[in-house]
Amino acid sequence: MNERTGHCLCGAVSFKLNAEPQMPRVCWCRDCQHLAANGTVNFMIPTEALTVSGQLAEFRKTAASGNEITRQFCPQCGSQLFAFSSARPQFRVVRAGNLDDPSSIRPIMNIWASSAPQWACMDQSLQRLEGQPQPPATPPR
Repeated sequence: MNERTGHCLCGAVSFKLNAEPQMPRVCWCRDCQHLAANGTVNFMIPTEALTVSGQLAEFRKTAASGNEITRQFCPQCGSQLFAFSSARPQFRVVRAGNLDDPSSIRPIMNIWASSAPQWACMDQSLQRLEGQPQPPATPPR
């Protein structure tokens, strides 16, 4: 495994990952569309595998599932960096565009495809899920 690094647009927040990304995907949920005006590429990482330098701001919202979703972003430039669910605090969702080398991961699925606009460009070779996938197994301790 190669250590991956990344940062926000202005550089005030940087991060390191010391585990392999899990479930890299393009998310077409309406929240991601609001954040990016498009689908977003993200992946999951065990919480303890993420090291953050710099201050994060947070926004919380109750999802349709009833779970509370916390989105973390740079308070200086507004870059969306991470998210986590009250149902799975052992994982963080990382926005792949903030990696120093975003090509180091490749999405394997489109999720929330049922919410994608008609003009969405989806790679037909990727698995298509109409909604939320099951989370990965709890990481070993």
